[in-house]
Amino acid sequence: MFIQTESTPNPATLKFLPGQAVLETGTADFPTAEAGQKSPLARRIFAVEGVTGVFFGTDFVTVTKADAVDWTHIKPSVLGAIMEHFQSGAPVMEGDGPAAGGHASHDGPDSDIVKQIKELLDTRVRPAVAQDGGDITFHGFDRGVVYLHMQGACAGCPSSTLTLKMGIENLLRHYIPEVTEVRPVAA
Repeated sequence: MFIQTESTPNPATLKFLPGQAVLETGTADFPTAEAGQKSPLARRIFAVEGVTGVFFGTDFVTVTKADAVDWTHIKPSVLGAIMEHFQSGAPVMEGDGPAAGGHASHDGPDSDIVKQIKELLDTRVRPAVAQDGGDITFHGFDRGVVYLHMQGACAGCPSSTLTLKMGIENLLRHYIPEVTEVRPVAA
């Protein structure tokens, strides 16, 4: 098994491509070791000292490390944990809990606007963000402000504010005049 790695815009995060499906659909975000308990793969990766976050896409695993740790010291252990998992035949997720990764639901007077926001996120934003090892999902819409949840490499990335303001906000404002601002939300 050969696992490729790619850097991401976030220096604390690396993207690992195992060359096979990780999740069939959606994404799964594990910002803490406790959150990763329902995933045998996440548990193996969190067992590597210095790992602070794990995120799964359909064909990649994004791993975030502590600032005090150097990638040259933990990358081989992370690669080993991913390889051992896929060779073991164990499932990526335990139970029938499907991967989350979806947008928050929104009912009410703005439902048509929210539908447009979600469609733009799904077609224009999320595919590009997945290339960088992360995901951005809709969290809410209130009085012109769109709230987005940033996951994987996007969470804590130094360039995420610029991406949010200059990229996503401008895109949404261009297509949907009711949008006045975009803000990130914590998990």
